[in-house]
Amino acid sequence: MPRILSIDYGSKRTGIAVTDPLQIIASGLTGIHTKDLETFLIEYFKKEEVEKVIIGHPTNWDDSDTHATPLVQAFINRFKKVFPNMPIVKVDERFTSKMAVRSMVESGMKKKNRQNKNLVDEIAATIMLQEYLNNG
Repeated sequence: MPRILSIDYGSKRTGIAVTDPLQIIASGLTGIHTKDLETFLIEYFKKEEVEKVIIGHPTNWDDSDTHATPLVQAFINRFKKVFPNMPIVKVDERFTSKMAVRSMVESGMKKKNRQNKNLVDEIAATIMLQEYLNNG
């Protein structure tokens, strides 16, 4: 069974998570520089079968766009050109970064590791993906 990939897109860094082949469990894959994202996805899609990609869609409490919404939409537009046959689904990403930091604290992770922004982004992508699986 193909995997589902999750992207927590940011202007500088992007977190990536993926399901197991049975699409039951979400696991962090990596946190990378956003400039390397397209190359990473091309290589990953060559190695792994992916059914769809979910991406965090940033919105405010009132569902209005945030400063990051146009950046994410621009990435989605590029993604659709590069990967025209890959479905991409926008999901609510509100609070995922805060939830990621809280889970790091609750798991007893040292402060130095909690300051690793790539890890925070990776965990946020994992939380988004697990919520998608739970509600899907």
